[in-house]
Amino acid sequence: MEQRITLITLGVSDLARSKAFYEALGWRGQEVAETVFFQAGGLGLVLWSREKLAADCGLEPGPAYGFGGIALAHNVRSESEVDALLAKVAEAGGTITKPAAVNEIGFYSSAFTDPDGHAWEVAHNPGFPLAEDGTITLPDFG
Repeated sequence: MEQRITLITLGVSDLARSKAFYEALGWRGQEVAETVFFQAGGLGLVLWSREKLAADCGLEPGPAYGFGGIALAHNVRSESEVDALLAKVAEAGGTITKPAAVNEIGFYSSAFTDPDGHAWEVAHNPGFPLAEDGTITLPDFG
């Protein structure tokens, strides 16, 4: 298996509500066959029915809310961008779960959940600089 992620699919309970939430944050996507596709740098973020996603994975849907053991991350270029994004999240109907502050590792971060409870971290981490196109290259931790 190549070390690459192509698509991240979020199971949602209300496709229109979830699409509107991400659009309010500035994302632009395409809706095709009850599925929304967003180009997100070199990968795709997909919104699809929780029930259909679970069935497609051969799983039972499980609880709709609560921490599912995964968090998506969105790094930005400054602390003020973290704050501006959090304001948009709150206005769009997301829930701020961790206010922005310098964390124990030493960089500025926050967290929120979308309307379906999917966790996101928003961070300005100078140790993970962003290229002009928004991609990061992990530093050599050795």
